[in-house]
Amino acid sequence: MAGDGRRGLRCGGRRDLKATVVVESDIIRSPRVMQIEGLFDVPPTERAALKWEADLPIEERPWNVGRIVGPSGSGKSTVARKLWPEQISRVYEWDARRSLLDSFPAEMGIKEIAELLSSVGFSTPPAWVRPFGVLSNGEQFRVTMARVLAETPKDEVAVVDEFTSVVDRTVARIGSHAIAKTVRRRGQRFVAVTCHEDVEEWLQPDWVYRPAEQAFAWRSLQRRPEIKLEVFRVHHKAWRIFQHHHYLSADHNRSAKCFVAMHDGQPVAWTSWLPHFGQYKRKKIQRGHRLVVLPDFQGVGIGQAIHTFAASLFAGLGFRAVTAATHPAEIAGRLRNPAWRLTRAPARTTGGRTGARPNMARSRTRAVASFEFLGEPMEKERAEALLNHWIDL
Repeated sequence: MAGDGRRGLRCGGRRDLKATVVVESDIIRSPRVMQIEGLFDVPPTERAALKWEADLPIEERPWNVGRIVGPSGSGKSTVARKLWPEQISRVYEWDARRSLLDSFPAEMGIKEIAELLSSVGFSTPPAWVRPFGVLSNGEQFRVTMARVLAETPKDEVAVVDEFTSVVDRTVARIGSHAIAKTVRRRGQRFVAVTCHEDVEEWLQPDWVYRPAEQAFAWRSLQRRPEIKLEVFRVHHKAWRIFQHHHYLSADHNRSAKCFVAMHDGQPVAWTSWLPHFGQYKRKKIQRGHRLVVLPDFQGVGIGQAIHTFAASLFAGLGFRAVTAATHPAEIAGRLRNPAWRLTRAPARTTGGRTGARPNMARSRTRAVASFEFLGEPMEKERAEALLNHWIDL
């Protein structure tokens, strides 16, 4: 491969990223090659060449997310390798025996790693302690993206070839939104090189380059597509679908009121609530018990949406709705949501009873934040209808 890649100056002092990329190869005219030439009228030649003139004016304005897109053979990977040879060629090795956490940079603290994993939509701590090799394709995709961002200095561009090519399209779309949101929040720059058109409205790139047409265009940010959910009350036995993904415990109180969010007929999230007793015996209070979003749908706010929906339902029935959170992503999401008021800042719990269950004893090592719902109550008639309508899972 030959070519000339350079940063150049254009009129007005704008800096462009330019590259002339030529891919050349010898053609050995074997008998089979000559047969194909004859069958399909392929012009005989002893040398083939493909050429791309890439002109990306990406330095003329600030940006965070870029996208190079085109079908196979359009030159997208070739151009990206010429423009960012160091970034796109990075290989990430994972220890086959140790936790995936141990493969992140040594200078990163565990809190920073946890926040980054949660931000890209991998919010299941029990899975964090496992080796990378035992994760699903979707989980490996998100973990790899977290590590790419962790190991790319802020003054460099993170470039990922074949972006979302190894995951199903639901994971691709949901993951693209979570990753783009993380990139912007961290103030980094990221380029997705992909053949898939379906991720654009989820990734919301600032610019798009199409090598096949040698076309570059800036984009304006838009709202991501809506994720339509239906919420139903279910029996506590449906917890079996979600229990292995809860970050604290698989235990579940049998008397809790349980709700499931469905997307296209499939369960994606769970929230359950219990009466709150103790010092509030005489008050009508419901307390959040369990909140889980299945891995393929993490990172786009579904957990906050279903939990807030249930709190609104109970508020419509005359209850105060309170909840506690220890997961960093839950706490951060609730702090950003105006429907919730922080009643106790994140702090280590103290005390603990002698002989308490192991998971209760461990709670003293976690930072717990408490919240009260102050949002709009659901209409009473609708709340009662939802509470009394059950479905089986």
